[in-house]
Amino acid sequence: MFKEQVIPLDSWVSQFVDWLVNNHRDIFQSIKWPVEQTLNGFDAGLNALHPLIIIALVCLAAWRFSGIKLAVFSAVTLVFVGLLGLWREAMTTLAMVLSSVLFCTVAGVPLGIAAGRSDRFEAGIRPVLDAMQTTPAFVYLVPIVMLFSVGNVAGVLATIIFALPPLIRLTSLGIRGVHPELVEAAQAFGATKSQVLIKVQIPLALPTILAGLNQTIMMALSMVVIAALIGAGGLGSPVILGLNTLDIGRAVIGGVAIVLMAIVLDRITQSMAQKKS
Repeated sequence: MFKEQVIPLDSWVSQFVDWLVNNHRDIFQSIKWPVEQTLNGFDAGLNALHPLIIIALVCLAAWRFSGIKLAVFSAVTLVFVGLLGLWREAMTTLAMVLSSVLFCTVAGVPLGIAAGRSDRFEAGIRPVLDAMQTTPAFVYLVPIVMLFSVGNVAGVLATIIFALPPLIRLTSLGIRGVHPELVEAAQAFGATKSQVLIKVQIPLALPTILAGLNQTIMMALSMVVIAALIGAGGLGSPVILGLNTLDIGRAVIGGVAIVLMAIVLDRITQSMAQKKS
């Protein structure tokens, strides 16, 4: 029993992807264009600015939302990354994360709001989110490369797929967590559905939405090394190069830089969520 393959799912998937590549490449190029323009804009802007300006802006955000300790830690961290000789790679990684998070926010928040306000929509989208979160990233790297070719844009698209579900789930959770009596009170005063959403539900759900944004940023950074396998640059490149050449030192400095950037971004976004709560 079960000695031979009965359902040729692998062949069906391959044929479907080939059909998409051969017949609908224009659609995927139109999807690729805004991502490419956004990524190139962030990358060019961050690499054009003097490192001290970037450090000052990050420290200002850290001080504004958390305090002087995080500001000092952020400054030391960014200076250390620069001294490792990985400043350009760090800025490319930051551009990829910012691009991914921007598109995740544009898509994820409205979908999360819709899921939070509709049980039917939430039940329909839940299996899709489960599949997006549990499917190993290496599985969908192949169709992404076939549809969008290799490079930073393909890496960002893979990151969007991987990092989108937490934002949708936590946005939905935040909307559902608003006390029904507050919604009823707003409706009793004559508020429309859109007014209830904008003036009551979203402000009260904002800490949870920001927590989802924090998780999206962390998952985007966790994709840096995997995205480097399909030609994406950034801090994943030293890790992959170190792996291919068995140069443990190069791999370690790339990994340390990723960890330090993740800590800084995590603490800043966590502090933002706590301030809103």
